[in-house]
Amino acid sequence: MHIPVKILKVHPDAIIPEYKTSGACAFDLSPVEDAAFAPGETKLVGTGLVFCFPPGHVLVVAPRSSLFRKKGLVQPHSIGIVDQDYCGPDDEVKMLLKNDSDVPVTIARGERVCQGLFFPVVHAAFEEVSSMDAPTRGGYGSTG
Repeated sequence: MHIPVKILKVHPDAIIPEYKTSGACAFDLSPVEDAAFAPGETKLVGTGLVFCFPPGHVLVVAPRSSLFRKKGLVQPHSIGIVDQDYCGPDDEVKMLLKNDSDVPVTIARGERVCQGLFFPVVHAAFEEVSSMDAPTRGGYGSTG
């Protein structure tokens, strides 16, 4: 399945993403500038790209699996959500990264840091009720 996605380069060094293999579900995202992180430091790093995709979809930005292992960098909010209507000429997709290590870390312009995935969206029809029929389960590891 394919969806049409328009991409605007808002920085000359931005890299147009591509799927690296026929079985890849995600494409890599790279910074347009070198970035240095002190231990514990968090920065917003630009991709130089604006994505325009059809209604009914969302772009999820997640860290590459090697990001923490190789660099000690994490996305402090776990994933980034890019809404379908975030597609104006200044709506650059950025990556929020934190150095979770005890040493300074750098990432280079063009280095594959995060990955993007498109998902279909289902909207809920919320209905307030006075009680729930199901029993309380506990949650947060309560079943073992």
